[in-house]
Amino acid sequence: MSEINELVGGIDFGEGPRWHDDRLWYSDFYQHQIRAVDMDGTQEVMVDTDRLGDRRPSGLGWLPDGRLLVVSMVEQEVLRQEPDGTLVQHADLSGIAGFHCNDMVVDSAGRAYVGNFGFDLDSGADPQPADLALVQPDGTTSVAAEGLLFPNGAVLTDDESTLIVGQTFGSDYVALDVDKATGQLSNRRQWADIPGTAPDGCALDAEGAIWFADAVGAQVVRVHEGGEVSQTIDVGQPTFACMLGGPDGRTLFILSSDGANSADVAGKASGFIRTVTVDVPHAGRP
Repeated sequence: MSEINELVGGIDFGEGPRWHDDRLWYSDFYQHQIRAVDMDGTQEVMVDTDRLGDRRPSGLGWLPDGRLLVVSMVEQEVLRQEPDGTLVQHADLSGIAGFHCNDMVVDSAGRAYVGNFGFDLDSGADPQPADLALVQPDGTTSVAAEGLLFPNGAVLTDDESTLIVGQTFGSDYVALDVDKATGQLSNRRQWADIPGTAPDGCALDAEGAIWFADAVGAQVVRVHEGGEVSQTIDVGQPTFACMLGGPDGRTLFILSSDGANSADVAGKASGFIRTVTVDVPHAGRP
């Protein structure tokens, strides 16, 4: 594993990193943009949600025809970008989400699994369980899994038979079997217990391990099924998302900022995307 390098600075709060079309795409909550960045740090604004009001973009994914899906946190919806660039509502999650929506993983058929906070984290309310939403390719919504403790970053295995989702307030990952015909989930079980951490954005590698950003630590962690931690990387700043990508899938992109509260980061441009080369490449989705 090589040293950590800075790829991009000037971010308020980066989220939803995805390696797509040979670039890293990511959302910035408070700058209201989705950007794509090359391996040399050159950035392009792909979507500007500012014109739609205070729409904080979060999780990203794509339909099979290439149209972009974006989680709009505060409005509790998934937006879809049409070929002419306009953004339209793809799915209304207000009947499922307990508070802001956040991360999302999209399968090869265009089905999206979307997490939410479950409670008003911003005002310091007591944690409450949340339901994971399933959005069909046509925008139809249903509850995929109930009673999760802040379902956050999630991955699908290579064959898309298993969804693994992090519980930020459960300090663990749970696995569920996927019905490939409907996208419905079953057979929930604990995949890994990681006491003292708060799993956030994550990525699956080819050995079946998960790299995750620890939202209560300035680190990214590589954990295996059963809970064995094989690597940790000290980032030096609170970390909230990561993704494997790059030309060979061995670049770990790490998104960090000075905190999770808007008062700490909005308008401060103090966040970064850092990179480190790891030994095992990306696998699965996202």
